[in-house]
Amino acid sequence: MNADRITRLQAAIIERLKEVIDPETNADVVRMRLVEDLIVNTEGRVSYTFRPSSPFCPIAVYLAKMIKEAVAEVPGVTSQQITVDDYVAAEELTILINKET
Repeated sequence: MNADRITRLQAAIIERLKEVIDPETNADVVRMRLVEDLIVNTEGRVSYTFRPSSPFCPIAVYLAKMIKEAVAEVPGVTSQQITVDDYVAAEELTILINKET
């Protein structure tokens, strides 16, 4: 996968994430900046940080799952590594969301 293809895949991921809506705010996760540090490598492996809107976000698990499913639907994505940050149960959610298929 060359640099141009990586750039296109990254753009496709961002476009797909714009369709993931936070039901509490009715805004998409890109506009809310809940997904940061998006990196795509040459094999289609994707890594990013999910940062819920608050440390006690009641729908963080739901949003993490929706984000992961959206990224997985993008053609060319082969795997994901998600880091959860600034959340009361960040370590536990990071482990959980990376185990789920």
